[in-house]
Amino acid sequence: MAKIISVLSGKGGVGKTTTVSNLGAALADQGKNVIILDGNVTTPNLSLHLGIPFYPVTLHDVLKKKIPVESALYEHPSGIKIVPASLSADAMRGVNLEKLEGALWSLLGKADIIIIDAAAGLGKEALTAMSVADELLIITNPDLPAVTDALKTVKIAEDNGTKILGVVVNRVREKSHELSLEEIQSMLEVPIIAVVPEDISVPRSIAKKTPLVHYKPTSDAAKEFKRLAKKILGEIEEVKRKRSWVKRLFFWLT
Repeated sequence: MAKIISVLSGKGGVGKTTTVSNLGAALADQGKNVIILDGNVTTPNLSLHLGIPFYPVTLHDVLKKKIPVESALYEHPSGIKIVPASLSADAMRGVNLEKLEGALWSLLGKADIIIIDAAAGLGKEALTAMSVADELLIITNPDLPAVTDALKTVKIAEDNGTKILGVVVNRVREKSHELSLEEIQSMLEVPIIAVVPEDISVPRSIAKKTPLVHYKPTSDAAKEFKRLAKKILGEIEEVKRKRSWVKRLFFWLT
C-alpha cells in the first residue's frame, strides 16, 4: 500500500511546489512508483512547474463530478505520475474537498509513494491535505515569519497526532540575517532533514518546465533534493517534542 506524504509550509512562497516536483522526480529515479497530486485547488502551480498546464481532466473534475481519479492521472516524461489541478478560476465552483480522501484511496494500489502539494497557509485545503496524510514534510525558509508559520503547522500536526518526517529548510544563503539551523531546530523541535541552498538553477529549471534534479543534476540544490529522497526512503527517526508551541514562539520573540 502506498505511503501518503503531504508537503506543507504554513507560509506561501517558501518553495513547497519546487520541493514536491524535485522530490517526486528523485524518488522516481530511485525506482519508486511515485504519484504527485496538486492539493492546492485554489491557486495550483504544480502543473506549471512541469509544463503540463492544460490537461483535459484534473483533480477539480474528480472533486466535483463522478469522475474516477484515474482519469486525471498522467505520466510525466520525468517518470512521475501526476494528478494536476485546474488553473481555471471557474473550476473552483462546486469543488468538494471531502472527496479527496476517497480519491486517494483509489490511488493506493497504483504507487509506492503519493506526495500531496498542499495549499499554502492553514486553511481548509491545507488541513484536508494534512488529515489524509500518513506523514508530513514541512518546508520553511531561514527567516522568522516562515519559521513561525512552520511552527503553527507543527502545532496542528501534533494536536492531530500526524507524524512529521522532518523539516526542509529551503533557499539558504548563509547570510547573517538568517536564522541558523540550530535556532530553527530549537524553535520547531522537529528534525531538519534537508538544507537546500539558494540556487539560480531552480528558477531556470522552472522556466524550462523540468525538475531541477534532471535539468541540472550536479547543482547543489539538486544534490540536496536527491539526498532528501534517500532519507525518506530510509525512514526518519520518530520525532520527540518537548516545549509547547506557545513557549517556543515566545522564546524567539523575546
